[in-house]
Amino acid sequence: MKLGKEFLGIIPARYASTRFPGKPLALLGGKPMIQRVYEQVSLVMENNAVATDDQRIADAVRAFGGVAVMTSANHRSGTDRCSEAYANLGSQADVVINIQGDEPFIDPSQIRTLAACFDNADTDIATLARKFDKSRGFEALFDANLVKVTFDNAGRALYFSRSIIPYVRGVKYTEWLDTAEFHTHVGIYAYRAGVLDEIARLPQSSLELAESLEQLRWLQNGYNIRIAVTDCPTIGIDTPDDLAEAEKYLNNLKS
Repeated sequence: MKLGKEFLGIIPARYASTRFPGKPLALLGGKPMIQRVYEQVSLVMENNAVATDDQRIADAVRAFGGVAVMTSANHRSGTDRCSEAYANLGSQADVVINIQGDEPFIDPSQIRTLAACFDNADTDIATLARKFDKSRGFEALFDANLVKVTFDNAGRALYFSRSIIPYVRGVKYTEWLDTAEFHTHVGIYAYRAGVLDEIARLPQSSLELAESLEQLRWLQNGYNIRIAVTDCPTIGIDTPDDLAEAEKYLNNLKS
């Protein structure tokens, strides 16, 4: 069963990318990557749109029957682009789900899990976390590109960081993985529509500027970010090499 009209899925997609220009239009299994993402999201959501600043992407989306909305090229983040797209679409949806345009294998269960967070009236924003697999080792956990998150017993985010949190006092770092539990952030968000409009207007905060993490702006301004834990793997595509690996993964799914 698909999510109803009260939910709107928006897929931000930019043509310009330092590591992979034109990424949304790169072919994966003979289809543009943005089409793969759109079709995957459509398995669980009936109300979707691609938000882009590039006519080539908009044309490609409309060519496969999708909905595209043009947005400014000056947005700082996908969240800001989602806010403009929501307004430009004239949507009346209560909740906006922001799906990354480079996640062609996103699991529908992850979207449903995010949507369920809004059964709680206190939820302003929702996102996902995954328990860190300690078999990956401490060096993987130490990677600053892997964002860590802590949350309270009710699932409300306490902090996101590029540093390792929590710090395990009195234990040698090589033993941390056997001493404490760590969670890493999965970059998919959902927002109540009114909250999305508010956070898009906020100036960058000191914590956000320090760690280069927009979600810290929201926490610093008092918004309730609910964390849902998923065990589904994600395969993001940031480079042409990642695309080659995704092609292999897709071929294995078909075989």
